[in-house]
Amino acid sequence: MPEKFEILLNYIKDLSSETPDAETYLFVRDNLKSYNLNIDIISKAIKNNLIEVNTKLIFEDKNLSEKKSYFEIIYVSIVKFKKEIKDKKEMEKIILCDVQNKIYPKLESIFINLLKDSGFSGIKIEKKIDFDKLYNERFS
Repeated sequence: MPEKFEILLNYIKDLSSETPDAETYLFVRDNLKSYNLNIDIISKAIKNNLIEVNTKLIFEDKNLSEKKSYFEIIYVSIVKFKKEIKDKKEMEKIILCDVQNKIYPKLESIFINLLKDSGFSGIKIEKKIDFDKLYNERFS
């Protein structure tokens, strides 16, 4: 089945690694297992069947500790639909599943390198994101 979209380009819109001081770094390094990965996907129409898809990954500690680091990336994909899609659900599924399945391996690699280059080596994202499952769970 031919794809209904094409990713014209991807780029990093924003990249952030915040660790305020050495004491915080040492604390975070020892407590990194309490950090969680969250994802947020926002899209907006540009023109002529073009959509800007912003995929944001945030890696943060939800605990109340004052010593925290914060990591975030916003990765933009410019997507062109190969034909006009009238059904909003079909378009939503393409944006939330199909596009994400294509870009996520590279996005995850960039994000892991950000953590590694920020001094937190050995980070692995153990749980792979199943975008189709997340999409389907929204309606159950």
